[in-house]
Amino acid sequence: MNIGLRFPAAALAALLVACSGEEPSPSRSGGPAPVKVVTESVVRGPWIDTLEALGTARANESVTLTAKVTETVVRVNFEDGQRVEEGQLLVDLSGRAEVAALEEAQAAYTEALKQYERQADLVEQGTLSRSTLDSLVATRDAARARMEAIRARLADRVIAAPFAGVLGFRLVSQGTLVTPGTAIATLDDIDPIKLDFSVPETAMASVAEGQTIRARSAAFPEREFSGEVQVVGSRVDAVTRSVTVRAEIANPDGALRPGMLLTVKLELPQRETIAIPEIALIQVGTSQSVFTVDAEGRARQTEVRAGARKAGRVEIIEGLQQGDRLVTEGIVKLRPGTPVVEQPVQVAGG
Repeated sequence: MNIGLRFPAAALAALLVACSGEEPSPSRSGGPAPVKVVTESVVRGPWIDTLEALGTARANESVTLTAKVTETVVRVNFEDGQRVEEGQLLVDLSGRAEVAALEEAQAAYTEALKQYERQADLVEQGTLSRSTLDSLVATRDAARARMEAIRARLADRVIAAPFAGVLGFRLVSQGTLVTPGTAIATLDDIDPIKLDFSVPETAMASVAEGQTIRARSAAFPEREFSGEVQVVGSRVDAVTRSVTVRAEIANPDGALRPGMLLTVKLELPQRETIAIPEIALIQVGTSQSVFTVDAEGRARQTEVRAGARKAGRVEIIEGLQQGDRLVTEGIVKLRPGTPVVEQPVQVAGG
């Protein structure tokens, strides 16, 4: 056997290992080589659950203006989509006959009042009986009542805005003959705007007045609208097992309109829980587990139960305790009992 040829080969192998910077693989009796992993300490921290739903925008106040009497439109004082103030005159249905009747009633009342005032002094002087004065009082009051009745009828012929808001399309023109119930226009108060959405029955106890909601509309994809919960419905739908929640959103520029569909996020009260990076959770079928490092520096696979998820983190309801060393990187190389070497977490820009 040529020993001189074997020695250089062994020396060459040792030299190659030294140059590569890698340690030689352990012998079969020495167990597996340690695996480098990144770990973090498990801690309890604040967690805010978020409910997502679809909501429908509704006007703060909404009404369809209609005629109360049969009359011809004399004048229309608004345009389509106009913003109006409370009490602003919109449509005049005043007939000339009613106006003339009012003028007649006002003249009759004025005359009856003068007669009463002249005769009242005579009663004090004793030259006029009290019964005559009572008759004058009755005539005066009757004239006033007739005048007020005609004014009320005229008020029904003048349609004014009951509140400030935005008008819809004009449905009548000057000269249109309207009857009781004829639609004139719609009027909506859209600042603030109401937003109705449903949440599951199971979350009803966590929803309360004053909670913050954030909403988005497909019409304004880059914009987020914020508001507050105003009312939680008093009934649970027996079919969907959900309850309706009404929020209120400031809408000074009128961007949101009644009937719009919005996606809603509702922030529930903050609570304390354990949350870990989602990449550390191993999901196999219905089984969920993580790798932790025990006191002897070996990997231990621990079954857990996950809860809510958000922003790349997942809540752990069972299986982990505060202070456990959780493996977040290098999981694919691990098996239960594998020795590990923990590496510090790399901070971007560090």
